[in-house]
Amino acid sequence: EVKNFAQDLIHGVMKGKEQIDLLLARHSANWKLNRMAVVDKNILRLAVYELEHCADIPAKVTLNEAIEIGKGYGSEESSAFINGVLDKIAKEMGKE
Repeated sequence: EVKNFAQDLIHGVMKGKEQIDLLLARHSANWKLNRMAVVDKNILRLAVYELEHCADIPAKVTLNEAIEIGKGYGSEESSAFINGVLDKIAKEMGKE
């Protein structure tokens, strides 16, 4: 079940990457996608896909998981950066 969920996320992100990246670019003030850390960018992509397509997962859970992954695999600033970008996107989607 977990493997299927992970595969769905990965395929969904790959399929919608262009649209997801446009959304990220719009909400990441002063950061161009090509300047973002690869880990942060991919955590954000997965979380945005989850926010858009996984209605059974509360937005707060998605944000918290993304922040925790950023703490574990990103830099010292990753969790704050991920939180800021995802918070803006969730608000725009009406998923506060």
